[in-house]
Amino acid sequence: MERTYKLKKGLDLRLEGEARHQLRQPQTPKCYAIRPDDFHGIVPRLVVKPGDEVKVGDALFVDKATEKIRVVSPVSGTVKDIVRGTRRKILHISVNPSATPVFADFGKPNLNTISREELIELLLRSGLFAFLRQRPYDVVASPEDSPKALFISAFSKMPLAADFDFVVSGRESLFKAGIKALSKLCPVFVGIKPEQQNSTFLPLPEAEVNIFDGPNPSGNVGVQINHVSPINKGEVVWTLGAEEVCFVGELVETGRVNLTRRVAVAGSETINPEYIETLIGTPLADVLYENVADTGHSQRIINGNPLVGTKSDKDDFLGAHTTEICILPEGDDRHEVLGWIMPRLKEFSTNRSYLSWLLGKNKTYNPDCRIKGGERRMIMSGEYDRVFPMDIYAGYLIKAIIAGDIDRQEALGIYEVAPEDFAVAEFVDSSKLELQRIVREALDILRKENA
Repeated sequence: MERTYKLKKGLDLRLEGEARHQLRQPQTPKCYAIRPDDFHGIVPRLVVKPGDEVKVGDALFVDKATEKIRVVSPVSGTVKDIVRGTRRKILHISVNPSATPVFADFGKPNLNTISREELIELLLRSGLFAFLRQRPYDVVASPEDSPKALFISAFSKMPLAADFDFVVSGRESLFKAGIKALSKLCPVFVGIKPEQQNSTFLPLPEAEVNIFDGPNPSGNVGVQINHVSPINKGEVVWTLGAEEVCFVGELVETGRVNLTRRVAVAGSETINPEYIETLIGTPLADVLYENVADTGHSQRIINGNPLVGTKSDKDDFLGAHTTEICILPEGDDRHEVLGWIMPRLKEFSTNRSYLSWLLGKNKTYNPDCRIKGGERRMIMSGEYDRVFPMDIYAGYLIKAIIAGDIDRQEALGIYEVAPEDFAVAEFVDSSKLELQRIVREALDILRKENA
């Protein structure tokens, strides 16, 4: 069954440097690394040490609380190093790959007879369960929960986001096999945009497919949950990235783990915006090899898209959930006469401060990473609600979080949101508040209080 949801609230931001539909294989890295921080909600306990030999799919660390959830190596080889930060926090575990990959065999299940418990056990052993996230709290899901639904968004409206139709091209059978397997866990809902109604990864008889027609953040899974099946207190919903469904599909089709992604390398500072096919944990130096423009000014590498990604450098590694790597001008070396008061056509503004709004909605922009203003008092002007397409009063929720009023947060829908849902609101925020950080800290506090 297909139902169309028309969303009016939101904001589409078109940036220069969208990845072209061409695929490149990067040079073979000398090491790969997995970061525990990519799996929020897990406290890692190491099960390997430097010098250990691992196969593809062997565990590197487990969740200390349950020891059931495993995070596995994307390659076979030798554990090179375990890098720690302050207070001995594990930053990443690096593995030197072997010349020929050796896969751990998890067995090919029979999807017609496998039970829910057997499938969860397979996902836990293979490490793919760690990619499932839950609402509330937006953390790694718990195998002990019985979610009312699993939501998957097959598109993103974030600036410079990867095109899932191109990402899944040639792997449609794996996506469909993954959906069939996941339907054994709970009802599955897949969100698509109107342009995807004839996509090759459809139809999906085991899932309910819904169409979301509207600006960013209509592709956010949280927005789709809010419109299809809102979360009440005490309920749990699981989510999974669309490409990660292919991970599950390959596991049930072959009995092996393959954590290969097609990642968009985009942004105005790239020489050739394109897609690369590589494993998670690949060094960004290899992802960006000979593809960073020599512009003579400061640049920012973003592990993710410009609105929700994290600031990185070439010594970092491709994140477990990352679907794009973006490079934008930093902007710290620019000096403008009269600053923001100058009329201009090349800068984007949501409130028509610049004359660029006269050029239409399809114009692309090349902004830098400056905030252009300092943090100031929060004004209840309704600017969050104009770009927040959920049945939640975003401004009042942020105020309740800042005030530490947990009862008020619960009444205003804190259990339904994730930090990424506030990315567009943070972009238009005239008070320059770090809304995503505020929401993330609030969810962590609530999870601890309700434990």
